[in-house]
Amino acid sequence: MTRLPYLATAALSGVLFGAGLYVSQMVDPLKVLRFLDFTAIPSGGWDPSLAFVIGPAIIVMFVAVRLGRRRNAPLFDTHFHEPKTKQIDLRLILGAALFGIGWGMSGICPGPAISLIAFPPEGIWLFLAAMLAGSYLGGMVPATFGAKEAIQND
Repeated sequence: MTRLPYLATAALSGVLFGAGLYVSQMVDPLKVLRFLDFTAIPSGGWDPSLAFVIGPAIIVMFVAVRLGRRRNAPLFDTHFHEPKTKQIDLRLILGAALFGIGWGMSGICPGPAISLIAFPPEGIWLFLAAMLAGSYLGGMVPATFGAKEAIQND
């Protein structure tokens, strides 16, 4: 199997994702924070516009997963790489809470944070360094919580 089609698909996907983040303004922390601030609904300060980004993304992914389930393998790989663990456990809850706190404090999600390298706002390098450090430290958490398997790429 040649890697060129796989890499070309990855590159095209990355370009589409990055362009979509900028066009939808998901790279703007204030826009994201206004979307996440449900307490601003009564005052009219809530910005629901990112739901028009999330909604179509969920629909497209729903269709893609359904079509993918009909195949034995992806187009450019020998098998699907699915998570081995599918249970809701303390590690998942803790990770989701930490992710949410970090996103809520900064308004920057990891995908948009990486896209912000193209037009870096003040402080993005510190955020990215801290995000990478947190990812590294987070990789040590499974052993701490007695998880049977660590997170691995196959």
